[in-house]
Amino acid sequence: MTRFLIPILLAAGPLSAAEWPTKPGDVPLNAEELDALAGRTLTFYDDGQSRFSAGGAYSYTYASGESAFGTYSVAEDGSVCIAYRNGFSRCDLYVRSGERLILIDEKGDRYPVRPE
Repeated sequence: MTRFLIPILLAAGPLSAAEWPTKPGDVPLNAEELDALAGRTLTFYDDGQSRFSAGGAYSYTYASGESAFGTYSVAEDGSVCIAYRNGFSRCDLYVRSGERLILIDEKGDRYPVRPE
């Protein structure tokens, strides 16, 4: 049974836009807004910072000052996927909820971004 489940799990990609755990009023960023991430740094309320470079490089700096590095890309469903150098990867959906920009991870946890 397990040998059949593993290929299915490997074939499963990130959540599609319809499966993201959004709330009423959440509006996913459009293509123009996603393109505008390049060159930006987003700061979260825990003082962590996501940096998106124009060439596709990505870094996340924790409040402690430690950083994780990788690359980012935008998936077909509008989610932003990060491939870290350590082999870990994740996809997140950025939405506008009223005046707030919020990152939603695949578990449904919501992380508001501080206003610039």
